[in-house]
Amino acid sequence: MAEFVLVAGAWLGSWAWDEVVSELRAAGHGTHPVTLSGLAEKRDVRAGQQTHVQDIVDEVERHDLHDVVLVGHSYSGIPVGQAGMRIGDRLARVVFVDSEVPVDGKSFASGWWNGPAALEATITGNGGFWAPLTAADYEGQGLTDEQIARIVDGSTPHPGTTLTEPAVLPRPLGELPATYIKCLLDGDEPKDVVTELLAAEEHWELVKMDTGHWPMFSRPRELAQILHRSAVRA
Repeated sequence: MAEFVLVAGAWLGSWAWDEVVSELRAAGHGTHPVTLSGLAEKRDVRAGQQTHVQDIVDEVERHDLHDVVLVGHSYSGIPVGQAGMRIGDRLARVVFVDSEVPVDGKSFASGWWNGPAALEATITGNGGFWAPLTAADYEGQGLTDEQIARIVDGSTPHPGTTLTEPAVLPRPLGELPATYIKCLLDGDEPKDVVTELLAAEEHWELVKMDTGHWPMFSRPRELAQILHRSAVRA
């Protein structure tokens, strides 16, 4: 069985994986949901992007984990991809859940839909943090009112420097075995950088889910089943 290290996206902590964790544990896997520095119960810890990479590496090394499947959702695909390169042969596979992927020398903000300056201005105007979404922002993502309320109530401001600092990749990301999960209510296809990796790398696979951007809430059992299959494939 695999050891899953699960990292949620912006504003969220380890609690976001509760329902997925119970499914994976029932299947016999080890589970290690991570709260990144500056978020949730660690909200008072200062963090940059490399802090988040180290948070993930530390979780693997502290527990001496092997056969590791790193799971990164949304923003966290960026530090998860970098951490995958740093844990060596402990890594079995990386799973990107409707996420960004790291590009050497580029940040999360680099790919922002209306330009990095717009996101950077939003962060600056909010005291250096990216403010959590409101309930209205989650509409159309396959979530119930109760699920939306849970996400909104549990969210904390996201440290802005983690979004503006560039990723550092010592070698091509495509060398890592990976599964990319595309959530179709958030767009039909992955971004171009992911599409290129899927086309070029035999050990990259695409899985589509007919749900929104937060499948750990909207479809936790289905997501856990996909994660289980990715571990078997590894």
